[in-house]
Amino acid sequence: MSTDTIRTLSVRNPRSGEIEFQMPVASAAEVAARAARLRANQVAWAARPLAERVGIMRRWIGELLAKAKQIGAADGADTGGCHTSQFQAYIAVANIGGWAEDAAGALERAGFHGQSVTMPEVEIRSQLVAYPLVGVISPWNAPMMLALLDAVPALFAGCAVLLKPSEVTPRFVGPLMETIQRVPELAEVFDIVFGDGATGQDVIRNADLVCFTGSVATGRKVAVTCAERLIPCFLEMGGKDPVVVTASADLDRATTAVLRGGVYATGQVCYSIERIYVHESIHDAFVAQLVEKARRVTLNDGDPLNGHIGPFIFVRQPQIVQAHLQEAIDKGAKVLTGGVVETLGGGLYMRPTVVTDVDHSMTLMREETFGPVLPVMRYRTLDEAIHLANDTTYGLTASVIAGSEAEALPIAERINAGSVFVQDTFLTFAKLRKIGTHAFGNSGLGGSRTGPESILRFIRRKAIMTNHGAPTSIFDDKPGDVAGPRRQ
Repeated sequence: MSTDTIRTLSVRNPRSGEIEFQMPVASAAEVAARAARLRANQVAWAARPLAERVGIMRRWIGELLAKAKQIGAADGADTGGCHTSQFQAYIAVANIGGWAEDAAGALERAGFHGQSVTMPEVEIRSQLVAYPLVGVISPWNAPMMLALLDAVPALFAGCAVLLKPSEVTPRFVGPLMETIQRVPELAEVFDIVFGDGATGQDVIRNADLVCFTGSVATGRKVAVTCAERLIPCFLEMGGKDPVVVTASADLDRATTAVLRGGVYATGQVCYSIERIYVHESIHDAFVAQLVEKARRVTLNDGDPLNGHIGPFIFVRQPQIVQAHLQEAIDKGAKVLTGGVVETLGGGLYMRPTVVTDVDHSMTLMREETFGPVLPVMRYRTLDEAIHLANDTTYGLTASVIAGSEAEALPIAERINAGSVFVQDTFLTFAKLRKIGTHAFGNSGLGGSRTGPESILRFIRRKAIMTNHGAPTSIFDDKPGDVAGPRRQ
């Protein structure tokens, strides 16, 4: 193929705003060829005892640790220098190490071997069969972490994995692939293709199961293509995550938790706080303290390791944030701090933006904004607050901050979200290995991606039944015997 027929995509540096390089896009034929190679190699991978797969994955941990600095630098270049970029290799190591410990127990609990209850002479045994090829389509925020969140348990389950990372943040793939190549058995069943939405569709057309993280609009397209092929898909599609602050809440605690929950990583996190409901009796004091703290947050435009928040990662995201803000302003909302996109060194930044006089007629309170915006709305009664929190098409996470845990817990139980954080925000990482959750509304589809049992998304359960007695004869059937054939 001549070079002039290879399609490329421009990769922008979020800090400088410059196009750093052109990324070659995998053709449909290349995606199909890589998928076929992975599918062929998966047979031997799945045939290995789990203990062998665990040993191979533990060797990968060593390679990740050896490349930790390079992976952190690449992820930082992708995201503009979010503090957590420096720890991406260690987050991956924890993910792999956790599954190395949890996989055997989770898979064992999924199986059964014993006697039938209804037919005692029949022995039943489970067989767990991995889906041959899992396609993972990952987003541009937290690119390394979210790429591996589904890929790692799929590999432990015995699947091969074909990953398509976001075309916005592909730099981490270089050092990551170096670690994979140094574990030959892993390289046989884990590969990566570059490209855009069309490439993602090619991945879906070649996969047996798909995991997608991203927007609702793209998630719908993924779901439609999977439905056409009658293959399962697991979707996480963001949130419009609320926090309810009651009249008895400690203001310092509440404003500290809400500020971090709303602006960490410039609000580019699926479980960022995007709606704040505060009891009318403390509304003004809450807003005053939130504004004071928000004004102390600094940008990291001078040094990615200094300052509190960085640039927008995706060049079009500030346009979405500004459109939400402008519509709210046009409908009477007031911006008390921030609200302006600043171009600094070529990067696009926004300081924490506190907005008041908002209501649910505004897009700012209904659609995912994905920026450092903190819209505060007052409420009168607890029932009203819960109604407002649940008045959404999303349902990923929520938070409740009250004067006591005893007051907050009943409120948490009434909010429709897959995870509810009590007396704080941003607690998602606390649940990863311990408990599975299901998103509500448009925030997700399919089984949980957390908890030990989330590995079961990647296997099919067969029942192998052996009759140790005599087979039933057609001549034993009695037309008047509603209990069915009588066995001797």
